Amino acid sequence: MRHAATMATLILAAALTGCSGEKPAVQALEPDRSSICALDGMLLLDYPGPKGQILYKDGEREFYCDTIELLSIYLRPEQQRGIRAIFTQDMGSTDWKEPRDHWIDATKAFYVRGSDLHGSMGPTFATFARREDANSFIEKHGGELLRFDQITVEMVDLRGGAKHDDSM
Repeated sequence: MRHAATMATLILAAALTGCSGEKPAVQALEPDRSSICALDGMLLLDYPGPKGQILYKDGEREFYCDTIELLSIYLRPEQQRGIRAIFTQDMGSTDWKEPRDHWIDATKAFYVRGSDLHGSMGPTFATFARREDANSFIEKHGGELLRFDQITVEMVDLRGGAKHDDSM
């Protein structure tokens, strides 16, 4: 009888936990050798620097070969798709030339803009989980420290400085 009561309590606790309304923690996925950038089709693992990924509310996930591309998609004014999570890599914990694992919430990361290191498409933002790691990186490679909410659409413009006719 005691065993049955214990089992009933465990089942009830599990059921109530499932009804708490809390969403399970979303995890970043590690890209494999065939993973490509959603923006330009480049193979992610062939290039240096931090990568990015967006998990949309519909369950679709897209990878990006650098942080400029990731942030340009996230910040564009016409972005209407619901986003559940956005991730980048902690460069304080992985190698710049071949970054693997160490995914962090991109909205909580420390960003370094204007360093002497490049990503897949040239200049990019270095990303860090800890301010101390970002400051150490700045001492070695230059740049300025930013938080996610300080990054603007203009900072991640993918036009590469090309002059575009906006009169149309």
